[in-house]
Amino acid sequence: MNRRKGSKVAGDCDSLQMESKAPEQTPNMGQKNGEIMDSEEVENGKSEPIVPVAMDGPVTAPDGGWGWVVLVSTILVLALTLGFPSCIGIFYTDLQTEFQASNQETSWVPSIMTSVLHAGGPFCSVMVERFGCRTTVMVGGVLSGLGMAASSFTHTITELYITAGVITGLGFCFSFQPTVTILGHYFVRRRAFANAMSSTGTALGLCTLPLLGNYLHTELGWRGSFLVLGAVLLNCCVCGAVMRPLWGRRHRGQPLMNHRPLQPEEEKPKGRMRALWAGLTAALRHHMAFDLLCNNLRYRVYAVGITWMMLGFLVPLIYLVPYATAHNMEQSRAALLLSILGIVNIVVRPPIGLLFSLPWFKGRHIYVFSAALLMNGLSNSICCIDASFPVLLAYVVTYGLSMSVVGSLMFTVLMDTLDMSRFPAALGLLAIMESVTLLIGPPLAGILVDRTGEYFYVFFACSATVASSAVFLMVSFYWLDRKVLKGQQVPPQVSPAKC
Repeated sequence: MNRRKGSKVAGDCDSLQMESKAPEQTPNMGQKNGEIMDSEEVENGKSEPIVPVAMDGPVTAPDGGWGWVVLVSTILVLALTLGFPSCIGIFYTDLQTEFQASNQETSWVPSIMTSVLHAGGPFCSVMVERFGCRTTVMVGGVLSGLGMAASSFTHTITELYITAGVITGLGFCFSFQPTVTILGHYFVRRRAFANAMSSTGTALGLCTLPLLGNYLHTELGWRGSFLVLGAVLLNCCVCGAVMRPLWGRRHRGQPLMNHRPLQPEEEKPKGRMRALWAGLTAALRHHMAFDLLCNNLRYRVYAVGITWMMLGFLVPLIYLVPYATAHNMEQSRAALLLSILGIVNIVVRPPIGLLFSLPWFKGRHIYVFSAALLMNGLSNSICCIDASFPVLLAYVVTYGLSMSVVGSLMFTVLMDTLDMSRFPAALGLLAIMESVTLLIGPPLAGILVDRTGEYFYVFFACSATVASSAVFLMVSFYWLDRKVLKGQQVPPQVSPAKC
């Protein structure tokens, strides 16, 4: 009896020892060279590793395939985000009447919306790095939809600044910037064509949203229109859902924060504060790309030129409808002008994208961009001639042609000045700089209208601002290229200089 009992206990101990050693005897079941394996892949006999960090290694761009789906989604997202602020001009007069606001006060609504769209770049970069492009775009769709829906229940112009300006603008930022980033990873050889095609999204928004806004305004008023437009903006969530990453998938059930190295438990408060400050400093440098602004002279020149350009580039789109209706034009015909502007962009941008994808244009994108920007600035002077429909029609056609080239090459030129791995941070810093001029541009135009009582002064000021930025970019890049050809300066991408 005792023998049986002793043998049973010994057998149980042996089985426990074998179970504790089992993971060591089968290392290939859950790990491979230190990489985490998916439980389903282990069961199915597959050996594809799961990479915890999204972008540790180089990724080959497909230049097609699922990239075409991502391109279509990018077009729709840009239509709903970048094309939306111009739609506010349809409701400009109603907002003035409802809240008893001046031109300056009312113009803060689209200016805050557009400024936050660009100023949220660093927050967007953090979201993309932590959660990926797909999740960030979907969060942006929810924010923008809720912001516009809440705007329909506001009672003061200040509340409208928060809902339509801050919340909706931040949602636009979270939807817009990740789509541009992920598109740059899906296309390399056809990048100029992909960027040109994606920029048609802005044209698509300019073509459809004013007509939709005018119809909703006629049927539902501005409050009902904002509520419906909020529901339309939720489609950004659908577009973001198809933007799957190119790199390896994260392990299920393990959030990104768990992949950080564990901190020692016994750490002094002073050391924690130092570590926290060092982490914040490193994150600020990483997401704001200040090193590029200091070391990369081309990026610095481009950022300054684009920032100055944004002071007057989008203002005509906001004031075109009020300018036309102030001269006794029907609001439906004024909205038609914006739609014609969008149609011109839709027709022109795809062939422009194919044209600029040719090898001859490599290295010359900035000069074509500057020439188109100069034409765009000078075209604003057409509005100073007259406010009749034929004159304004000629204006929107000319403005649309130049805008097509500018929109097609804006991100391509930026990508030409730096490495794609730094593009999200560079775009975030550039967006911050743009947000300042985008914020003050429409209110300054509103002050000009309130003091003079005429809208054409706005278009004249925009013409001078945009044209001067074009001349600055053209002359500066020509001077930099001449210095590189003479051997006086190494290309800024490999410059060893430090800030």
